[in-house]
Parts: sequence; C-alpha cells; structure tokens
Amino acid sequence: MPLEMRPDCERCGADLPAEAPGAFICSFECTFCATCADALDDRCPNCGGELMDRPTRARKLHAQYPPSTVRTFAG
Repeated sequence: MPLEMRPDCERCGADLPAEAPGAFICSFECTFCATCADALDDRCPNCGGELMDRPTRARKLHAQYPPSTVRTFAG
C-alpha cells in the first residue's frame, strides 16, 4: 500500500506537494514541513515517533497513485 502523501503540514499548514522534497513523516504518516520537524526535534507530537524524510512521488504516478487531498492542519 503506497504512502498517503498528505498535502500539508499538521503544525503550520504549509503546502507539501507529493512530488517535492521537504516533508517529514512518522510511522503513522503524520506529516510536517522541515521547519516544524526541526522545531519538534524530529519527534512526532502525536505519537512520539521519529520524523523521517518522506520520499517524493513522481508526478507521472499521481493518476495511478493519487496523493491525499485531505488537509490536516487544524489551525
């Protein structure tokens, strides 16, 4: 099952396109931008897990494996 590829940072709402680097995720796919991951000391505030670089998904694969469009920023 492919990663959900959430479209935004849960902490600040920054856009995180699936094809662009700069997103960080934990094992539950909680998603944060690089600035917020750094501020969180690379620890997920939801589960305490380690935040790691999220791989990118080539735009040519979006039709077959679409990234999520559900935004998670609650701010």
